[in-house]
Parts: sequence; C-alpha cells; structure tokens
Amino acid sequence: MGTKGRSVPRIVCCAIPISRAAGKVLVVTSRKRPDSWVFLRHDFLVPKGGWEPSDVQLEAAASREALEEAGVRGTITRYVTTIPTPSATYHFYELDVAVLEPDWLERKERRREWVDYHEAVRRLEWKAELAQGLRSSSLAR
Repeated sequence: MGTKGRSVPRIVCCAIPISRAAGKVLVVTSRKRPDSWVFLRHDFLVPKGGWEPSDVQLEAAASREALEEAGVRGTITRYVTTIPTPSATYHFYELDVAVLEPDWLERKERRREWVDYHEAVRRLEWKAELAQGLRSSSLAR
C-alpha cells in the first residue's frame, strides 16, 4: 500500500488497551475487514512541521479513538514505539482501561474482545506493524 497520492505518509496513533490486573489486551474488529482484529487507532495527515511521538495531540487522539471505536475509557500510561512504513508512521501508546462502556459510537460496526497477549499477537499478525507494536509493549516482558 502506498501513500495514495500524498507526498508524505500519514500519521497513525494506536492505543493498546490493557487490563493489567487480568493481563489482557482488548482487540476490536476492523470496519473495513470485519473478520480481522486491530487496535484502536486514528489516522492523521501530517501537519506542516510534523509531530514528535511524545506530542500530547497524538496521545489525545489515541485515547479519543479508543472511546469512539470500542467504548474504552482509561489513561494513556506509556509511549511504546514508533514504526515507520512507506504509507504511514505508527505511534503506539499503552492505555490502561478503567471502564468499558456498554454503549459506544461504533458498537454496531465492531466487536471487541479481551484476549491474552499471545492471542492478541496471533490475531494481529495479518498487519505486521500492529503485531510489532504489541511486541514492543510492556506486556511482552
């Protein structure tokens, strides 16, 4: 997949929703590929001047998408990694889940499921950068 006519790759902010007490990761189905699992993410076009991985805007976007896409409320607790690809630059953040809302914006378009770390990696293998982001998280240790 290329840049689709853009001169620069897009920015993708990914939240890795974690229940630390249970040792689980929340994955959701993709809207484009309902049989594929993903993390909660927001795509940006790069603003003039670009962003650094630690920028608050990226964390806020990841947190906001977690609420919209899966009804997740929580706190971004850790920047994980940045993974550049030809079409996008992925920024990963750990999000400690406090509440899973029973009613959320995309509930009719997505399924969500708590799984253990190894199962999450297996489900994300179809999208290499997502699996790599999870492998860089504190759950991998």
